[in-house]
Amino acid sequence: MMASILIVDDDTFLHKVLDRILSIGNHEVVGHAYDGAEAIEVYNGLNPKPDIILMDHRMPIMNGVTSTKEILHINPDAKILFISADETIKKQAMDAGALDFLTKPIRSVDMFAAIDSHM
Repeated sequence: MMASILIVDDDTFLHKVLDRILSIGNHEVVGHAYDGAEAIEVYNGLNPKPDIILMDHRMPIMNGVTSTKEILHINPDAKILFISADETIKKQAMDAGALDFLTKPIRSVDMFAAIDSHM
């Protein structure tokens, strides 16, 4: 099933890589944000809302856990999947409302499985 996806990560190269991988999996990237505060702005501006938000943790201005809480405050139905190299924040991410936690470097098969399971 195709998902519309918002990518939130401060690594511009990772955005390009995820764009390519997600398009191969027949998913559509509908937005990009490079920090947690921008994620909220971009999310608010998207209509319809994305099916899935791929969220990094360590970013300037606002981290992923805080951004997740803010987005879920706006829309409790938002589906946020964490993708982070920092496994120590897994519990915080899940407590904040993330539906899944994927560890970088991520395998595309794991990412597709996580997206599919939450669609």
